[in-house]
Amino acid sequence: MKHSPMLTVVLLLTPLAALHAAGLKRPNVVLIVCDDLNDYVAHLGGHPQARTPHMDALAQGGVSFRRSYCQDPICAPSRASFLTGIYPFRSGDFTFRPWFEFPILQNSRTLMEHFRANGYHVVGSGKLMHHHRQSDWDEYPYKADYGPFAYDGKDRVGHPSVPEPYRSIGPVDGSFAPLSDVPFGGRDGRGWIYGAWGKVKPMRYVNDDDRDPTPDERNAHWAAERIGQFAREKDGKPFFLAVGFIRPHTPLYAPKKYFDLFPLKSLQLPVIKPGDAADTHYRDVFSDEIKGLRYYRTLGQSYPTVEDGLKAFLQAYLACVAAVDDCVGTVVDAIDRSPFKDNTIVVLTADNGWNMGQKEYLFKNSPWEESCRVPLIVRAPGVAKAGGVAEHPVGLIDIYPTLVDLCGLKGDTVKGPAGRPLDGHSLRPLLADPKTMKWDGPEDVPSTVFAGEAAKTKLGAGEQQNPAKQHWSIRTIRWRYVRYNNGREELYDHDADPHEWTNLADRPQCAGVLESFRTQLAAWMRKSQDSRN
Repeated sequence: MKHSPMLTVVLLLTPLAALHAAGLKRPNVVLIVCDDLNDYVAHLGGHPQARTPHMDALAQGGVSFRRSYCQDPICAPSRASFLTGIYPFRSGDFTFRPWFEFPILQNSRTLMEHFRANGYHVVGSGKLMHHHRQSDWDEYPYKADYGPFAYDGKDRVGHPSVPEPYRSIGPVDGSFAPLSDVPFGGRDGRGWIYGAWGKVKPMRYVNDDDRDPTPDERNAHWAAERIGQFAREKDGKPFFLAVGFIRPHTPLYAPKKYFDLFPLKSLQLPVIKPGDAADTHYRDVFSDEIKGLRYYRTLGQSYPTVEDGLKAFLQAYLACVAAVDDCVGTVVDAIDRSPFKDNTIVVLTADNGWNMGQKEYLFKNSPWEESCRVPLIVRAPGVAKAGGVAEHPVGLIDIYPTLVDLCGLKGDTVKGPAGRPLDGHSLRPLLADPKTMKWDGPEDVPSTVFAGEAAKTKLGAGEQQNPAKQHWSIRTIRWRYVRYNNGREELYDHDADPHEWTNLADRPQCAGVLESFRTQLAAWMRKSQDSRN
């Protein structure tokens, strides 16, 4: 068989590069977002017993960013940030207010809008934006469903197997159990239900092999089927497919087989230093009733010891991580079995992490490593070095510009006078050479923590959107710097202190490091003001 010169060139190139050289179809994109997933992913080493074979396999096919951080460690503003490509401190979106009410975000294209404008099929399902907007999508069959929930015949409730007072926290954060522990025995209309906020729908459960799917399983199967449909349609258009999984967000329910992977007797607790919170300043700015502090305290009151409570909660969290890992596997396997394998970029991440008792805190929305660090895996055939590990700090803010770069998207992401260009930078240099420490992006990653909820000093309506009133955390490859809005500071040296046990902010030998962070924070603050003027 005789090849043309162009075909010969194409055959010598790597998959994505070859397709681009031949002028063929642009790459497809599959974006997978988990909810509240910290670094309890096996290859990240966050917990030694984590079971995540599918995420680990995905990392082996691409690049895993070991120092990836969200820009606001709680659901709504984090998602609004990385799906619009704009920092929360630029938009003023630190809260659970609908993101599309903020002028800067109103006037900027979402990632989904930009792909649609570039001729992509844009489809999604599950929890992606916290405040869903149907107009961003060509197709969106299932909105976020936090189910299943325990149902007492009248309302969603905390699972009856969870001891008081922790169960009184409620049907979401106060609940964890295997699905085989059917609430109220499944009698008289009581038992498992799906979780639409306004209405309930029974979830059929006979046993783990004979039941309705969980919302995450349903969304994984939808994504796999939709990939198959794209393969059959053959209309020449590339696709952007996003799927948002709820787990390991609370309530921590999963089939029993996942709980059985983590027997309580052999379960290892996170390494927690007694009195670790003593040199922190979180309590100086937040009430003891803020969720993370209250949840940790209440868990200890509900079990013989706080360690017993943490083991019960941790077992459920790891079980849900393992369950969502299987859902990830369903989606990735569908890509790998399809004709799209060599022309599909897969990105996996999470909106924020989770403190598992460190610093006497059990929740997200903290300025520390456990809340801010999240998985980020990018598999881009022909671009990303298979099995690569990148140590350079990056942010979720970089996902949008990376996909723009890899897919060759055209046009402005600004769609109105109040809009702003993308804040992040393409990760392509780090995908091609994960060991490099040079790229166009910053050397540090900023995150903000909203100062409004359960704050000791209440913020007015205007102050709630003011970046100067929030708490800030900055991560470099070696250091984490925290500055609260009352001026208190924390400084951690990750080379010597990876658990952030010792606050060095008052150490004279660290004065130079501290001053450099103050200067950098001032620079970030100026950028926030520049964008709002």
